[in-house]
Amino acid sequence: MPVNIGLARLSDHLLLLTVVVYSLAMLAYAGELAYGRRRVKAAAPQREPELALARASAGAATAVTAQAGDGAASAASTSGGAGTAPPRPAAPAGPWVRAALALTAVGLSAHVLGILTRGLAAHRVPWGNMYEFVTAITCGAVIVYLVLVLRYRAHFLGLFVMVPVVLGLGLCATVLYTAAGPLMPALHSYWIAIHVTAAVISSGIFMVAATTTVLYLLADRHARLVAAGVPGAVGGIMRRLPQPQVLDRLAYRTVVFGFPIWTFAVIAGAIWADQAWGRYWGWDPKETWAFITWVVYAGFLHARATAGWRGRKAAFIQLAAFGCLIFNLVGVNLWVTGLHSYAGIS
Repeated sequence: MPVNIGLARLSDHLLLLTVVVYSLAMLAYAGELAYGRRRVKAAAPQREPELALARASAGAATAVTAQAGDGAASAASTSGGAGTAPPRPAAPAGPWVRAALALTAVGLSAHVLGILTRGLAAHRVPWGNMYEFVTAITCGAVIVYLVLVLRYRAHFLGLFVMVPVVLGLGLCATVLYTAAGPLMPALHSYWIAIHVTAAVISSGIFMVAATTTVLYLLADRHARLVAAGVPGAVGGIMRRLPQPQVLDRLAYRTVVFGFPIWTFAVIAGAIWADQAWGRYWGWDPKETWAFITWVVYAGFLHARATAGWRGRKAAFIQLAAFGCLIFNLVGVNLWVTGLHSYAGIS
């Protein structure tokens, strides 16, 4: 069937609108960090993300952090014992945050509609090339962020999630843009709706987890500087974030949720490869880097579960896994020749 030009143009306009609205939301999140007032209410502890995140593991952070050997400053920042400051509650959602969340919701609506109209215009699933894949990943990341806001009141992640989302959509609108069209012959299979959907969802989850881990490393560094009596260069921003161990647990739980989905994506890809090429695994570059990504994320979870690694060592493993994921998405698609050459960029 021919491409519906009207719907294709509507999709392009909706995604441009998404970039504008997300950019405004990003400014509102930045406004909260710059001008929002810390309103700590001791009478309302249920507002603290520390307590929401610690319901299932209260008190465990102190012992395991000490075992990790990440240093006295890190252990002090996670203990909450005598001689340390009590857990810092994040600022309740003020007008800046409420405006930012409203803009995020509006932008997400335009984002989802842009993806749907793209699929309707081309009469197929809307992730048949790199432009559509990145567009879907950023949409998934925003959805995961809003779920964390509802579950953990994690609005402190807003600015830091929106920055890579806006940059990714900006690249989609410029460098990666591909006009709506039919799928390549090799992609004509119902497995594209299974394998690629799982890859999109898990990639969005890992994107939020990596962002949270970067924040953890910054917060942990600030805690070490404070413990050493050295004022942190970005102390104003750090004081608006939860304590480092809270960010560490949030990143870990996000990876735990996304890892089985990525595992399913790898398995579904192998099944599709058997149907398309007559073998489950051929060490194609895309397959190889998807497996490497799986191994590194599995190593991160294994280190947390068995070796008792917490904090910075585990954080670097998780960021290495996300680096493998990004290389699989960008490097393999653009610079490596293989059977999975579906970027759609000339």
